[in-house]
Formats: sequence, structure tokens, C-alpha cells
Amino acid sequence: MWDFSIARSVSIMMRTWPFIVFRMIVYFGITVAYIMATGTGASVGYGVGHISTDPDGPMSFALWGGVVGFGVVSIAVYWIREYILYVLKAGHIAVMVHLIDGRDVPDGQGQIAYAKEVVAQRFAEANILFVVDQLVKGAIRAITGLIGGIAAFLPIPGLSGIVSFINTVIRLSLTYVDEIILGYNIRINSSSPFETARQGVVLYAQNGKHMVKNAVWLAAIMWGVSFVIFLLMLAPAAAILWVMPGQLAGWAFVLAIVFAWAFKAAFIEPFAIASLMQVYFEAIEGQAPNPEWDRRLAETSSKFRELRDKALGSFGGGSRWDTPRAA
Repeated sequence: MWDFSIARSVSIMMRTWPFIVFRMIVYFGITVAYIMATGTGASVGYGVGHISTDPDGPMSFALWGGVVGFGVVSIAVYWIREYILYVLKAGHIAVMVHLIDGRDVPDGQGQIAYAKEVVAQRFAEANILFVVDQLVKGAIRAITGLIGGIAAFLPIPGLSGIVSFINTVIRLSLTYVDEIILGYNIRINSSSPFETARQGVVLYAQNGKHMVKNAVWLAAIMWGVSFVIFLLMLAPAAAILWVMPGQLAGWAFVLAIVFAWAFKAAFIEPFAIASLMQVYFEAIEGQAPNPEWDRRLAETSSKFRELRDKALGSFGGGSRWDTPRAA
């Protein structure tokens, strides 16, 4: 089955409780922003709708007002997530890496200051962290195709539709690879984040089948838990909807998804990252990046080529592992 320890991942989460609390505050704050923006938009739309001669005007405008409010917050959340929250995640990952390796970290709120110092040593500016993250995300999209997807596991003719669906599941299971690569960057104490990210992506690719197998198992666990959370969130979402104008029953469903997302981001994501880092660090132990995989990724992914160019530039045109031994 899977190669990670659920108990160990839960233990790491418990030992990093300051970050869990911090995540709860941030993500549930975002949830409240969604609710307020959606409700305000619906209220404004409902009021504007009364001006219309259309008898269905109030409900129609309320619906569109809610959509606009939801959309505006979604755009804001995207940039907050990519710039601010990723720094939060980076600090949490730094502490988790130290715990996985058996190193001591401060207890209590001291963890946050400690993690901030560790991340600052690797990434002098948040912008560098953001750029590395975006390049890694772009590069890993090529990994599924290169390792053959589920076809490598099920070489059975006539199952193209099923294989296509399962390959989609596999792609979704790669959500946390960029966090894993960040953990690798912190773990080896690199002074060149672009070069280390390049190495990390190559190491992930050459262990792709093993990593994807565990990622799919983990995704199944997470989706199951998220679905249960979604069902539990329907009741409070419906209660919040009750105070909104009109009978916009569809928003109960949307708000339940937002609540489930907030809970997932605060609790389930750290569990997934801790689990996959366990598998990744064990899989790459004693390995070096394989130049053949580096070449294949460069041929397939423009983002990986950009990452490689930035890595080469950081060494004045030459890399530390232009000709490494094969893993």
C-alpha cells in the first residue's frame, strides 16, 4: 500500500501546533471574507433588482451580486495564497523537515520565529520563493506524461477512457510536489534555491512511479476526509445562507465547499506534506540527479528549462552537476 506513517505525520502536526493554529486563523479568515463578500454582493444585487421592472429582477440580481462578490474574493485569495500564505507554508515545512530528520526545534510560538529565520537563510526575498514555486509547479506538469501515467501500471488494451480518468487523478495527486521540493531545498541547506529546485524535480521524476503511487493513496485518503468535512459543513453553510436575501439554495453548496477548503488547508494539507516528505526523503537517499531525466524534462517542459537556466545563471553558466553519476 503506502510507504508513509500516518501516526508519524499526525505526531509532526501535533508538535507543530503553532503553525496549525496560524493556518486556522488565516484560512478561516479567508472563509469569512468569502461569506461576507458573497452575502454583501447578494444583498446589493437584491436591492438593485427592485429597481428593475422584471418580476424576477431581485433574485436574478442577487444571484449575480453573489457571484461577483465570490469572484472578487477568489482573485484576492489567489494572490494572498501565492505570496503571503506560501511564506507561512514555507516556515511550517522548515520545521517539519527538521522533525522528520530528528532534529530539535523550539516549542510553542518560538517555532514561528525559528522557521522564519530558516526560510530567510534559503530565500533572501519572498519574491524568490514565489518564483521558485511557480517554476516547480510548471515543471512537475510534465512528470506524469514522462513516467507513463497509469498506463505504466495497467498495460491493458481497450481501457483508454479509464486510463485517461485515472491519469487525471494522478495529475491531481501531484498538488504538493512543490512543497516537497521546498522541503528538499531546506533539508540540504542549499545556498542556490534554483539549482536545488532543479535537482529536487529531477529526483522526484526519477522516483516518479514510487512517489505517484503514494500520492494517489494519500489523495484518496484526503478526498474521503474532505467529503466528510463537506457534509458536516452543509448545516452551518445553510444556516448562514438563511440570513441572506432570497432563496439562493445553490450558495449553501458553494459555502460548504469553501468551509471544507478552509479546513482542508488548515489541517489536511500539513498532513499530506508531512506524509509525502517521509516517502520522498527515503526514496532519494543516496541518489544523485540522473542527467537523462534532466534532459527529458528540459525537452518536455518550458518551465523546467527556465528553472535550469536560472540555476545555471546562479553559477555563472555552469552547474554543480552537469555530469553527475546516474542514480
